[in-house]
Amino acid sequence: MLKRINRVLPELIAGIILYGIVLQFTGMWFVSDKQQYTFGLWLGILLAVGMAVNMAIVILDAVDGMASTGRTVRTGFWSVLRYVVVVGVFAAVVYFNVPANPLVMFLGIMGLKVSAYLQPQLHKWILHVQKKDGEPADGI
Repeated sequence: MLKRINRVLPELIAGIILYGIVLQFTGMWFVSDKQQYTFGLWLGILLAVGMAVNMAIVILDAVDGMASTGRTVRTGFWSVLRYVVVVGVFAAVVYFNVPANPLVMFLGIMGLKVSAYLQPQLHKWILHVQKKDGEPADGI
């Protein structure tokens, strides 16, 4: 399903989740309130995955819109809406005293950036593993 939207999207999401796992196991050694840390981290990771999927869908719609009608779709609107949702979740966490650390939520959202930078390396590693398993590796 995700590969139909964007061929790189599954690898990007895998990178975000891998980043979350690394931060989960690394950070648990240094924090006193493990519940706040964990909930904040995975809320941020969930937001990062949602942002990645939303960006991929908006890009696909923009490309399809340009190809079929020659007009651009409202990509700016969706970009602003994406960030409004993120700020709204942060505000809700603070306002309703949700047991989540907002700083760690921000670190979770930064998983989108980290995963975007590491995606080419992750792609090479996946292709390498597929070749070892005997499966044909499709070059992207």
